[in-house]
Amino acid sequence: MSILTAEKLIIAFHKLSDFLNHPGDEFSNTISSAPNHNAWFTTDEVNRSLSSLQEMLNLNDLEKWFQQINVSQNPKKVGLILAGNIPMVGFHDILSVLATGNIAVIKLSSSDSQLLPALLKQLVLFEPLLSDRIIYAERLKDFDAIIATGSNNTSRYFEYYFGKVPNIIRKNRNSIAVLDGRESTEDIALLGHDIFDYFGLGCRNVSKIYLPEDYEIKNFFEPLEQFQPIINHFKYNNNYDYNKSIYLVNTVQHFDNGFLLVKEDEGLSSPLAVLYFERYQSLEELTTKLKAIGENIQCVVSNVDLQLDAEVVTFGQSQHPRLWDYADNVDTITFLNSL
Repeated sequence: MSILTAEKLIIAFHKLSDFLNHPGDEFSNTISSAPNHNAWFTTDEVNRSLSSLQEMLNLNDLEKWFQQINVSQNPKKVGLILAGNIPMVGFHDILSVLATGNIAVIKLSSSDSQLLPALLKQLVLFEPLLSDRIIYAERLKDFDAIIATGSNNTSRYFEYYFGKVPNIIRKNRNSIAVLDGRESTEDIALLGHDIFDYFGLGCRNVSKIYLPEDYEIKNFFEPLEQFQPIINHFKYNNNYDYNKSIYLVNTVQHFDNGFLLVKEDEGLSSPLAVLYFERYQSLEELTTKLKAIGENIQCVVSNVDLQLDAEVVTFGQSQHPRLWDYADNVDTITFLNSL
């Protein structure tokens, strides 16, 4: 009888990485049709996500990652409630369940119901032993554990229904950037990717920046001009126009470069097409403040050496997580290994 091993899984996952470099006609057609199912999933953004997954599944990182993984020969059913805010955002959870030898019982998001099945179909071609480890379900039942991703509101529902089994229940988180005024034009241009990739819809997208008291906002705006075409997307444009009209009617002070509204605000979660900013007096004071709200932060983009528990990445890298960059800083593999 064939046994699923770490070696087989590494080979299959790496073959998937190679496939993403040159997807066949069937998968390319799925990419092309994605905007028909979800207008946010433009071909460019889907390809951006696939490129990030292809980077993630490099052989060196796979081999390093699997050093902490026990491939179970007594698989448990792990229910997965996936988000659909950016293309294939739930892939890492599925990958983690399969890597640990468990069975992924997947409740797809209605916003992302085409791409993931097409990708997993290809994975099964590379490793047929995975065919009985992937189950799609409209309603989750008969599971041994749950990983659920949602909002602060849905998390209460998840905790009520799934609290009796081992679980990871994720809530709203946002990502931030910390500038100290020494950033180059190239740094800010790269930060544009952290803000605008996937239209800013991901929890790893920067929704707020922290600036020194004497920072000139114009230094921030000028390098972002390359992202101006984002305003041509009708849904993004609708959000921009709506928020701009609210600010103008209510005489709310803000900056506007024609495709992004920048508003001073103590909140972390800015509306779409809006970026919040807050000024700080010292990095020591800011570090204390950020530690106090750490459970609301997904990752921090900065060149500053901040002593934080949160994941800190360099400019342009927030949407390029590696295999061990776990959502909400909760080690998914340790959780799955413990089942």
